[in-house]
Amino acid sequence: MHFLYNFITYLASPILQIFACFNPKIKQFVNGRKDVFSNLKNQISKNDSCIWFHAASLGEFEQGLPVMEAIKDHFPKHKIILTFFSPSGFEVRKNTKAADIVLYLPLDTPGNAKQFIEIVRPEMVFFIKYEYWPNYLAELKKKQIPTYLISGIFRESQLFFKWYGGFYRNALDAFHHFFVQNSASKELLFQLNKTNVTVSGDTRFDRVAAILEKDNSIDFIDAFKNNTLTVVVGSSWPKDEEILVNFINTSTYDVKFIIAPHTIKEEQIQELKKSISKKTILFSEKEHAALTDATVFIIDTIGILTKIYSYADIAYVGGGFGNPGVHNILEPATFGVPIIIGPNYSHFAEANALVNLEGCVSVSNQNELNEAFKNLIHNEDIRAEKGHICSTFVQMNKNATSIILREIL
Repeated sequence: MHFLYNFITYLASPILQIFACFNPKIKQFVNGRKDVFSNLKNQISKNDSCIWFHAASLGEFEQGLPVMEAIKDHFPKHKIILTFFSPSGFEVRKNTKAADIVLYLPLDTPGNAKQFIEIVRPEMVFFIKYEYWPNYLAELKKKQIPTYLISGIFRESQLFFKWYGGFYRNALDAFHHFFVQNSASKELLFQLNKTNVTVSGDTRFDRVAAILEKDNSIDFIDAFKNNTLTVVVGSSWPKDEEILVNFINTSTYDVKFIIAPHTIKEEQIQELKKSISKKTILFSEKEHAALTDATVFIIDTIGILTKIYSYADIAYVGGGFGNPGVHNILEPATFGVPIIIGPNYSHFAEANALVNLEGCVSVSNQNELNEAFKNLIHNEDIRAEKGHICSTFVQMNKNATSIILREIL
């Protein structure tokens, strides 16, 4: 199995280079890895002490950020190395101040793993949530480098728990400790005789709880909102936008809408704008438009959605009408905002919990969406009640970072 895995991994490199000629995202994936080792050698000296964090993509980075910042505070003289697998994570957070060096993780070949770890010489390693790269983990185990999984989550459907998953089960031996989100994950690891497990919860709660301590004001959002009840639509996909636009176009309520689409390609943004019959302004046009006169504000940029949620009276979080499902609902929740989502949320523990607690409303079609908005727009008490449920949920589930730090420091 190990031979087959390595064969496929080696084969992936030339295949990806071919596809990179036709796909911009794969091109980023390939080109971003070309100079990783030379960049590391240029930025790490023999006297440097390093700590390595690995995140699959943007969501895992946000999840690991509280631990990364805490580790940086405890080890201010160490260099924090942050690797990403996905371009969507690297491109957005390549300039983060939380790490000293940010780069792509080279493909998981034995040679790459050995070279990477020999250059970085990490004193500690943190894998966030998932991504179990067998060759990297084997090399870490060989060198006896303390390696931790944070905010881990395990399901019976994973290869570790299949009769043919021995190769992946062996990779778990590299971890000194597993910090998992829930008891179900702990029980599954116990089945594999892994007793070095702590249920710490999800570090994303620490991340979003900390947002409240920051300055979330944005002048142009103040001007647009203008003391009007505002719906913020975050990370919307076309299937979300189809029913949202129908509601916006037919709505007679005195309500403003801020839409931050998941994809901000110009052609898709222009199509969205054209589909809306009410006065609509793009973020990229805001310097030349009267924001207070507009009903809809489309955010065709990235990096400010979290702050925008602080202006929401109602939030709609997208992704729930597609796969894998709804996006991050904890960011609006921390601001005490009632939330509406689509029907596909079963794989997300926080969404399941908030729907059950009735702080979040799931809708499956246009009529249900219309009814959900009607109830929340008309009734301030319902908005306040559901918003309070959401903010309390975040506060009750924070402190995973402190649990992790107590164990490893």
